[in-house]
Formats: sequence, C-alpha cells, structure tokens
Amino acid sequence: MLAAVLVISALSALFGMILGYSAIRFRVESDPVVETIDNMLPQTQCGQCGFAGCRPYAAAIAEGKADINLCPPGGSGLLTALSDLLGRDTKNVEGQVREKTLARIDENQCIGCTLCVQACPVDAIVGAAKQLHTVIEAQCTGCELCLMPCPVDCIQMVPIAQDLTTWKWPFPMDTAANRLCLVDLARPAATDSGAGYAR
Repeated sequence: MLAAVLVISALSALFGMILGYSAIRFRVESDPVVETIDNMLPQTQCGQCGFAGCRPYAAAIAEGKADINLCPPGGSGLLTALSDLLGRDTKNVEGQVREKTLARIDENQCIGCTLCVQACPVDAIVGAAKQLHTVIEAQCTGCELCLMPCPVDCIQMVPIAQDLTTWKWPFPMDTAANRLCLVDLARPAATDSGAGYAR
C-alpha cells in the first residue's frame, strides 16, 4: 500500500514539473496592443462588429484588418480613445448608438425553453428546462442577443436606472474637433475676443 502511494506521488510530482516547464517554455506572448484595445472595449460580446466577441475584434483592429468604428456599445467615447491610441482618423460609429440597457424576463410569460440561456454570451441568464428563467443584472451587458431566440417575446430591454452606482461624469466635448477635451470646468473657456482663460 505504501509503495503504491509513493509511486502515485512521484508520478504526480513528475507530471507537475513537466507541465510547469511546458507552461514556461512554450508560453505564447500576447500582443500588448491587443490587450490594451481589448481592455478598452465594452466586453458586451454582442457581435455587432461582425466578430465573435471583443477579443477577436481587438486583434483585428491591432492587425489593421478592421476599422475602429464598428462598436456601437462603445459609442463615440471608445472611438475617440481608440483613435488617440492608434493614431487613426475618427469616423462616425457604424450602427445605432443606444443608451445602456439590461434584459428583463417576464416570468409570467416565460415557458422555460432555455433558448435565451444558450444565446447569452456572458451567461447572465439562469434557469433550467421548463422552469422560470431570470437575468443576473450584474452580468448582463445589454447585447440583445437573447431577444431573437425567445419564442414568446417575454424578454424586454429596460434602460439602466441612473443612480450613484451607474452615473458617470460626461466628459466635456470639443465639438469643433469632435474629440474629448479634458478641460478644467472651474475656469471659463476662451472667447474669440481673447477674454477669459485659455484652455
């Protein structure tokens, strides 16, 4: 019995060392530009850009195979940030930029078909077959991919209520250049006559 335990322990240690060495020796270095772009994307995994998710879209942007204006959930703020990072010209965002929403399931109409569970790319919908389903609001990205599969139209997209946890300070916009302009709001902007403070 002791011999078997020692043999198993020795094999476990050997395989552990082999796996550890392989992880170091054959590690694939990821592109830091792809990582940066992926961290800037909204991570909705909605596919509106034409790619399977945010990571493939980030890789395509870094390789120059995709334009930077294909992400409607990111809006103009993301477009400006990507433009500044990559040195590309800004364009209008492709698609419709909408306010942030969450999926809500009407539990009185839900038949428990699990089609929405299968469609959700971030596993924000929970429920078993022929049981009521519900949305985990903290995980829902508002991608709307659960709407089409629902056979009884019991899923509604509702706007996120503005409170202290969801409200964000809107950046001042330089409307002439259509770029973010981080100005000091305490001082007045310069006028054509030269009065006031310069930016």
